[in-house]
Amino acid sequence: MQLLISDSNIFIDMEVSNLTQKMFELPYQFGVPDILYEEELSKKHKNLLDYGLEMKKISSQSIIFVDTILSKYQKIGFYDKLALATAKQESCPLLTGDGALRKAGEKEAVVVFGTVWLVEELMNHSIITVDEAREAYKLMKNNGRWLPWEMIEKRLG
Repeated sequence: MQLLISDSNIFIDMEVSNLTQKMFELPYQFGVPDILYEEELSKKHKNLLDYGLEMKKISSQSIIFVDTILSKYQKIGFYDKLALATAKQESCPLLTGDGALRKAGEKEAVVVFGTVWLVEELMNHSIITVDEAREAYKLMKNNGRWLPWEMIEKRLG
């Protein structure tokens, strides 16, 4: 099963749109750096471990990588840099809703997907319908989530 490393933004998008449980029905394994989980997700998103979220230990090589990119990508927070380093460490795609992290991932030769891709995967695997996707996006928008709304409207038709 393909591993996807996520930042915390993705889980916030899924939570506000009531898609968290459905996300874990996809044929992917979702993971986060263990430090990111402990510091950013464990209090409000304890259910993620019950759904199958995998916590990944950061290797010493990944810590060195984070150290080398600390000043290179100043718009990206420390935990997001850990997510990028973990995706690189695990040789797998990164899931993020953060534009600056997306650009950094692409510069560092990491495949990057976002919330729109994830919702489309839910539709492609018949886990949700187009109407359910519309409702989920509406909830995200109403909760102040930042997504490419014009592109979403075009894709939903």
